[in-house]
Formats: sequence, C-alpha cells, structure tokens
Amino acid sequence: MSGKILVIGATGTVGSHLVTQLLGAGDAVRVASRKARPVQGAESVPFDFADANTHAAAFEGVDRAFLLLPTGHLDIEGSLGRVIAAAAARRVKLVLMSVLGADADDANPYRRAEIALAASGTPHVILRPNWFADNFHSFWLAGIRQGVIAVPAAEGRTSFIDARDIAASAAAALRTDRFDGQAFNLTGPEALGYAQAATILSAATGWPIRYQPVEDAAFIAMLSGAGVPVDYAGFLAAIFHPVREGWTAGVSGDVATLTGAAPRSLLAYAADNAARLRG
Repeated sequence: MSGKILVIGATGTVGSHLVTQLLGAGDAVRVASRKARPVQGAESVPFDFADANTHAAAFEGVDRAFLLLPTGHLDIEGSLGRVIAAAAARRVKLVLMSVLGADADDANPYRRAEIALAASGTPHVILRPNWFADNFHSFWLAGIRQGVIAVPAAEGRTSFIDARDIAASAAAALRTDRFDGQAFNLTGPEALGYAQAATILSAATGWPIRYQPVEDAAFIAMLSGAGVPVDYAGFLAAIFHPVREGWTAGVSGDVATLTGAAPRSLLAYAADNAARLRG
C-alpha cells in the first residue's frame, strides 16, 4: 500500500503510540485532533466528531485511516457512524478500534458501529482490545498514588493490554490487506485480578497499593465528585459488569497474529511506566 494514513484521535493513549510507530516506519501520516495539535513529521488537521465539515477535509487524499472514539462520548453509534460513512464514501480503508465483547450483543453501540462498517463495503479491520494497562497511569493514577485501586470489579480478572501493543496491531492492519474483513480480540498474555495488579504496581512504585472493591453507586459518586459527568460516570461503572462476570478474562493470540510478537505483560508495563506511576 502507498499513500497517506489518517489517524483520528492521534493525541490520545493509543493514537500517539500509533503515530510514533507509523512515522518511525516512514509512513506519510495525517494526524487529526480537535485542536489540530502539531506533531513533528506529520500533517495536522482539525477533527471534531460533531462537525461533519471537518470529516471531509480530514479524509481528503488519504487511502487508510485509524478510527477510535475518545473517552467521554456517549453517542457511540452515531459518532462513529458519521465517520464511517465519510470514509466509505471515499473508499478509505478503516481500522476501527471497538471494544472486547462488542460482538456478544448486536444492541451494543460499538457492535452497531461494527455492523455499519461491514455493511459500508469499504475495506476494514476491527480491533477489539481488552481493558488498557495504561488506565493505571491515567484513570486510576490518583488512587494509586494514595495506595488504593477502588473499582467495581469484584473478583473479576482481566487480560490487560498495553496500548503500545494495540498501536502495533493497528499499524500492522493498516500496512497490509491480508487482515481485511476480519475482527481481532486484543489481550495481554495473562488474566489478572485487580488485587494481583495492585501487587505488581506496588513493586513498581515502591509503596503498598491495595485493591478495594466498591459498589457501582460508590464508584459513580467517587467519579462525579472528581468532576466526571454523572451520565459518563454511570457508563464507566456499567462497563465493569463484564469484568465481574468473567468476560474479560480470556486470552487470545491475536496480537501475535497481527504483529508477529507476543503482547507485553502487566509486569512489563509496570516496569516501563514506573516513573509515571510514581510521579
């Protein structure tokens, strides 16, 4: 393949790693973000999910694109659907980042977006990552620095995946048509409970961190007290239901299938991000 690659959400957790990997490989990259933040070596354009006028300009002259919906959006199907339509109208190949387990229920908004993408006729690959290891140095960082991870996961286990491995999987899917029309479940190499994760993070930071399971209501109150909108806090609480049910404990070999390399463990993630975790 040749031509320019568009990365939507280029300044976020996965997108920033993907841009670095693509530029490192010599690909021509256009980065899209709300404020068109400049990235050295790439072309920057403004992109707003709510403004269709920014969609056409972003897709002009590209033949492949990576699409994810940043956190904070509740209209998942509509937001992704508008961008999928814009890409399909221009026959741009899309690598869509969905979520693990979306295919279990056709009513799931991410699944609805997947179905719309498949029906669009444009070349595509769907990536369904599990919970990010990187959440520990972003969403849960304040708690970690206070020595506690308080989430409504009960005793559920998760095969946490490093965002660098998601980005590598996306890069692989963008560079070849060999995976077109397929969906991949992206996981880390092992499933761990949050208590086990706390032990690993304790060793990396050098101070004791414990896991404190909480109920949904307490979790929502904690997030809303920190300034998260109540509706979105409720959404975040709801997505822990699959964790409690054991649906996030599976381990797949899809990262290796896409990239040729095994995914990083949570132990490796913690070692690489110890400075961030410690602050």
